[in-house]
Amino acid sequence: MDLPRSAGVLLHVASLPSGRIDRCAYEFVDAIAELGFRWWQILPISPPDETGSPYASPSTFAIDPDLVDDIAPVTGNERRAFLAREGHWIDEHVRMMGEQSLDEQVRADRTWRALRAYALRAGVGLIGDLPIYVAPDGVERRRHPELFLPGVVAGVPPDAFTDDGQHWGNPIFDWSAMAADGYALFVDRLRRLLDHVDVIRVDHFRGFAGYWAIPEGAATARDGHWEIGPGAAPFLAAGRSLGQLPLIAEDLGVITDDVIRLRDDLGYPGIRVAQFAFDGDPGSPHLPHNVGDWCALYTGTHDNDTTAGWWSSLDESRRGFVRDALGAQIATQEDAARTLTDAVLHAPARLAVIPVQDLLGFGSEARLNTPGTLGGNWRWRLPADWRRHLDVESITATLRAAGRTCENLP
Repeated sequence: MDLPRSAGVLLHVASLPSGRIDRCAYEFVDAIAELGFRWWQILPISPPDETGSPYASPSTFAIDPDLVDDIAPVTGNERRAFLAREGHWIDEHVRMMGEQSLDEQVRADRTWRALRAYALRAGVGLIGDLPIYVAPDGVERRRHPELFLPGVVAGVPPDAFTDDGQHWGNPIFDWSAMAADGYALFVDRLRRLLDHVDVIRVDHFRGFAGYWAIPEGAATARDGHWEIGPGAAPFLAAGRSLGQLPLIAEDLGVITDDVIRLRDDLGYPGIRVAQFAFDGDPGSPHLPHNVGDWCALYTGTHDNDTTAGWWSSLDESRRGFVRDALGAQIATQEDAARTLTDAVLHAPARLAVIPVQDLLGFGSEARLNTPGTLGGNWRWRLPADWRRHLDVESITATLRAAGRTCENLP
């Protein structure tokens, strides 16, 4: 994958001011393009679960119809063309969601393709997100029950976010069964997403090296254990079918040597998060000046607090380490957001990604998700007047000085 030195903005589509793909989406594209950003990174656009999470969608091939503002009638030709492309999943989706869902998906596809085309004309590519797992009672498990392991569910062991680990509850793929048909479901999921975006972030990449299996019915993720994952095989199968894969490996969490080898053998850039860097270790791989060239560096992800909120939560000793590491006099949470953003943009990483909340200097009230918690997540929306919070001259100058504007691209 050709990944030029560039920068992107992270914003969940459902976090647009209206929560829909309407003029707000197009205005967002225009605004970040004018600033000099090359990418809009989104989260999954499939229908969310009952908590609002897009990472356990009841239909991972579908687009969330609640994102769509289009009510124009669907023509017979549109419907036939959609069925010809998407017949391998849409029938089960319609059985689950009702007859109206076919036309909903045709409209959603129409809407998304129009937005993507507009973004590309503006010089903005889209970075999508592929969740590793699917929902317990979703379309994929109903259609292919033989592709999932009995008696275990997905999650992660205790980590920086939770002492008990994260008990996701998603079904786990039986990778041996997947191999028997050439990993067709995995390949089809990538194919569908590449119809909608230009680059894909592969969520929970470490699960392909080894995954955490929790006994069904266990109270916490602590009761889980490691199992060996499928390794490179699903990606090699996808490459044979789809060609070169423009993927970024989300290699965060409990990362062991086998995960690093798998990422490097496949040649995918990994991810670093600046908020993880300030634990007192001057050699932290997340420190902006320590990251390598072939990676994507974030101030924080959708699972982190905003940088302003994160700064407010630090004790004075940690704040001192941040100031020393960045060589900056940070006095306020707005200073922290601006300073860390500047450090990320100037770092060696090919791709720098800034959540829109950090561009705007917003505090914890703008946090999107807190892992390991239920309720209150996925609700934040960008204010309608968000652009008045932008320091346009400063952001544009920093992008230009860091060599990340569109004019720097080949």
